[in-house]
Amino acid sequence: MKNYGSQSMVEPLRRVLVRRPDEAFGDADPARWHYVSRPDLEVARAEHDAFTATLREAGCEVFYHDAPLPDHADAIFTHDPVIVTDAGAVVLRMGKAERRGEEAAIATTLEAMGVPILATLESEATAEGGDLLWIDHDTLAVGRSYRTNAEGFRQLTAALRPLGVETVEVQLPHGDGPNSCLHLMSFISMLDHDLAVVYPPLMPVPFMELLAERGVALVEVPEEEYPTMGPNVLALAPRRCLAIDGNPVTRKRMEAAGCEVLTYRGRELSLKAEGGATCLTRPINRSN
Repeated sequence: MKNYGSQSMVEPLRRVLVRRPDEAFGDADPARWHYVSRPDLEVARAEHDAFTATLREAGCEVFYHDAPLPDHADAIFTHDPVIVTDAGAVVLRMGKAERRGEEAAIATTLEAMGVPILATLESEATAEGGDLLWIDHDTLAVGRSYRTNAEGFRQLTAALRPLGVETVEVQLPHGDGPNSCLHLMSFISMLDHDLAVVYPPLMPVPFMELLAERGVALVEVPEEEYPTMGPNVLALAPRRCLAIDGNPVTRKRMEAAGCEVLTYRGRELSLKAEGGATCLTRPINRSN
C-alpha cells in the first residue's frame, strides 16, 4: 500500500515528519529570525518530545528530519519547505531568504522515506507550506503573500494541474510587513471537511465567500487569542485536533462545534518562534 499522499488537512493523520529543536534553534538571534525572544533549548526539546508523544498516542507514525542544517533555526517548522500530494512531493522555494537550503535537505529525507519528488519550484518562484491549504482533495488555496509570489503560484498550478487539482489564489494583507510571518494558515485551519477555525479580521472577503459556497462553517477566534495562535490548529482526524494550550475561548468554541481538542505546551517551541502545531508538522500520509 502506498504510504504517502496528503491532499487534505483533515483526513486521519497516519505519517508525519518533524524536526526536534537543535542548537541552531537554541542559538537563534531573535532580531534576525523575528522571534519574540531566544528560546530555551532544553525546555523546547521537552515540549517537542511531549508534542510528538501526543501525535503517536493519536495513532500517527512520527519520522524525524535530522539532516544537518546549521544556522537554520526555522528548520523545526517542517510544514513549510514541501507539500506531499498523491503523486509525490512538490519541493517549494522559501520566501524567507534565511530558510533557503531547507528545501533540498527535506527532499532528501523524503526520498529516503520512499516519497518520490513530483516537482521542484525553480528560478524566482517562492512558496511556503504555510500559505497552502487544502480545502478538499482537489482544491488547494494558495495564499499570495510576502512568502509566496505570483511565479510560485504559477509553477504550483502547473505542477498540480495534471493531478486534477484546482488552485485558488487568496490575496493576503500586508500585516506587519515583509519581515513578519503572515501565512494563509496564520488565520485559518481546517478542522473537518465542512468546518474551519478562523480569525475573521484577516480573512479576505472572496475567500470567506468561497468557504460559505462550499458549506464550510467557521469557528471564530477572538481578538485576544489571535496573538497566541488560536487559529493554528492541527487536525489529527475530522473534528479531532491538536492546539497550543492557553486559548480557552477558542477551545470552547471548537468543542461546541463537536471537536475533541487536545493541547500541547509550546511556550518555548511555538510562542517564542511564531510557529504552531501545523508549522511543526509535515503530513506525509493522510488517509481513511
